[in-house]
Amino acid sequence: MTIAAQIQHKIDFKTKPLGALGMLEKLALQIGTVQNTLSPTLTKPAIVVFAADHGIATSGVSAYPQEVTFQMVMNFLAGGAAINVFSKQHNINLKVVDAGVNFDFEPNLYQNQHLINAKIAHGTQNFLTQKAMTQTQLEQCFQASKNIVDDLANDGCNVVGFGEMGIGNTSAATLIMSNLCHLPIEKCVGRGTGLNDAQLQNKIEILTKAQSFHGNITDPKEVLKTFGGFEIAQMCGAILAAFDKNMVVLVDGFIASAAFLVAYEINKKVIDNAVFCHLSDEFGHQNLLNYLNAEPILKLNMRLGEGTGCAVAYPIMVSAVAFLNNMASFESAGVSNK
Repeated sequence: MTIAAQIQHKIDFKTKPLGALGMLEKLALQIGTVQNTLSPTLTKPAIVVFAADHGIATSGVSAYPQEVTFQMVMNFLAGGAAINVFSKQHNINLKVVDAGVNFDFEPNLYQNQHLINAKIAHGTQNFLTQKAMTQTQLEQCFQASKNIVDDLANDGCNVVGFGEMGIGNTSAATLIMSNLCHLPIEKCVGRGTGLNDAQLQNKIEILTKAQSFHGNITDPKEVLKTFGGFEIAQMCGAILAAFDKNMVVLVDGFIASAAFLVAYEINKKVIDNAVFCHLSDEFGHQNLLNYLNAEPILKLNMRLGEGTGCAVAYPIMVSAVAFLNNMASFESAGVSNK
């Protein structure tokens, strides 16, 4: 009997009707299967927030100016953002990474890894006129994020989520999704930081021009190199590294799912370890989840990023593991089974 079959048997003989715990049962089965045990544990949970800037942000695709990226990083470091609140609430280890912010942080902020220095450059190039990053920069992103995940795994972490901060990154995610899912931009694009109708139409026109400029690209790494941000590329590398370490991977909203999409096209098996935490209110996210045949845990109309969906969904995963490990079986409780 496979480990999955053994776990399913254990779930089915808990003191409840078959399937009565719904998605909690699916999560328990998945986590136990990933860890190859009937008694899974979630240890030292972590969320890593990658921050970087995008050349496309100067072309009017966002309602916010580019400097908001570094300002929000400072807010993360000061403990004032939503992700800080939720991580603290659920005792999740929060790491913030400068993947390529267009700002020179004080060197003391990098000391003791208060802010992890994985800066590739001061933002990507504008993909309206050239590829967002070079092959060397892409490889640097993958190596930097692998090092971060390896450190977490070596410290005993076995469940990790990834978040992001980067003005303009819904535009990057839109083109990644459009190219890899073979969907028109209109099926992928959303309002990002809160664009009005006219601004959204302008964003669509800009992204259509960029896609036309680069032509049809289907290789996942080439798509990432052409349109991605350093934070998206590092998230992608981190997802692949976490899978290699057999960690449970928490996938946040639209941008994190676009990073996951690239990882999935590189290695389809990463889907086995992935928990999709919530359905973002960003328009394209549902279509992206449909492409991945993924069912999110929550639908709270959130569209913040930062890994907030991972932090809010995490206690549900704790509940899934708890019932599997601690709930009585019909036999142990002396309850009659049908």
